[in-house]
Amino acid sequence: MYKIQKLNKIALEGLSLFPLDQYEIGTEVASPDAIILRSFEMRDMVLPDSLLAVGRAGAGVNNIPVQKCSEKGVVVFNTPGANANAVKEVVLAGILLASRDIIGGVNYANSLKGKGADVPALVEENKKKFAGKEIAGKTLGVIGLGKIGVMVANSALDLGMKVIGYDPFISVESAWGLSREVQRAESVGSLIANADYISLHTPLTDGTRGFINAEKFGQMKKGVRILNFSRGGIVNNEDLGKAIKEGVVACYVTDFPDDELLNMEKVIAIPHLGASTEEAEVNCATMAVKQIRDFLEKGKIKNSVNYPDCKLDHSSDLRLVIMHRNVPNMVGQISTVLAKEDINITEMLNKSKGDYACSIIDVANQPSEKAIKTIYATQGVVKVRLLDLKK
Repeated sequence: MYKIQKLNKIALEGLSLFPLDQYEIGTEVASPDAIILRSFEMRDMVLPDSLLAVGRAGAGVNNIPVQKCSEKGVVVFNTPGANANAVKEVVLAGILLASRDIIGGVNYANSLKGKGADVPALVEENKKKFAGKEIAGKTLGVIGLGKIGVMVANSALDLGMKVIGYDPFISVESAWGLSREVQRAESVGSLIANADYISLHTPLTDGTRGFINAEKFGQMKKGVRILNFSRGGIVNNEDLGKAIKEGVVACYVTDFPDDELLNMEKVIAIPHLGASTEEAEVNCATMAVKQIRDFLEKGKIKNSVNYPDCKLDHSSDLRLVIMHRNVPNMVGQISTVLAKEDINITEMLNKSKGDYACSIIDVANQPSEKAIKTIYATQGVVKVRLLDLKK
């Protein structure tokens, strides 16, 4: 029986994929095999020795102690793309809100309550105060062409915009999904110099923190509109405030408000609604559960942020799954231990990601407890499991 600790409310459509005869699920589960969560802050948690996997029903993992998990051989999964359509739709809404003063107009209309028969005349008299611009024919620059960035770019084309994109690390999958009409920018500088709108879709890392700063604002067109549905720290607030006062930025739309932004003019602050749809929550939960199950039951890894993707069709019923540091001769040491017990290896896969690696080894006969302990004692090995794939 596998034990799953649930740290947030998770869509039942996803949780129902855990077979009740094989899984125990709860918020207070002791010694869990896996944790599933959304935004719960677990960086200060003591990780139980039983823990094998953490599944984040969402893309970001800033609330998870990824390095600590890596050191303990705990695989951290996220669900990239599961909420992409939800985020894309709110980005498109953001583009329209930045272009037309719809929010100001709605607030004005609501202020007319009680004016009786004068309301229609007042509306006609003052509507010009909320005039804006059309987006058709304008240029949208998309920085970061992952799943969401590609969807935003393609949909903006459908709305009649010109689109330029920049992503030096674009994946093959994203490249296949990107419309041929999206122009490729040679650099961030060339993109922001030519864009009327800029949509940010990059993760928040040490390298991207404060990425949009005074230097970048100095290269932008006057009156640019910026959309940030990625992470708040990517834009330097102090430099943004100056750019707004100088007329460089006509509007900043963000899904990550803070007190400083809420006190700025020409900022539309949305309370982190990008992935807040019923469909996105179901998609993320479903993907997270499937990934956790594949790893716990079969040793397969997909969409891990700290260990490599690993998939090996089983060639026998017994499988060793070994999480270890990415160091030389690890496979040789493991094979030597198995050879001493006359354990025949029927199939094997070894893949690495950064400082860590995973070895999946299908064996024809059962290793002894001593052999498993010897592998575990090998320097660099952090987790060893023996799976019976017949179960």
